[in-house]
Amino acid sequence: MTNKTGGRFEYRRRARRRALQALYQWRLTGQDVGEILAQFRELQDFSNVDTELFATLVRKVSVGQAGIDEKIAPFLDRPLAQLDVIEHVILSIATYELLNSIEVPHQVVIDEAVNLAKQFGAEQGHSFINGVLDQAAKEWRDPASLSPFTPV
Repeated sequence: MTNKTGGRFEYRRRARRRALQALYQWRLTGQDVGEILAQFRELQDFSNVDTELFATLVRKVSVGQAGIDEKIAPFLDRPLAQLDVIEHVILSIATYELLNSIEVPHQVVIDEAVNLAKQFGAEQGHSFINGVLDQAAKEWRDPASLSPFTPV
């Protein structure tokens, strides 16, 4: 039997992975985001993907990249231009979610980003991603929400 909640989380995980791939393509090619979205929908199976989250992440990150870069830059140990493209895209997706998807716990955002970095990034990229996002979450999210022992 499939757990519906687990299924929903898996659909969102797949949406983030596809968004990473689409935004990576956008960064490398400069292709129109609408064309990339159409291409992905045409060529890939989206039956188990949160298509709304996928489209939102791709559109919002691409349109807001300059603002996202401004927000994440203070937490980096190097200039943005020196980031690996995959790391930059992962940080951009996670930054967007930390700032705009407050209903998603910060731990989930960070964990998803770290998993993407392990799957697609450089050998130790996940450690870098984790450190940057952990610092950012502490500043951007309500400190009370960062406690693992938040009263119910």
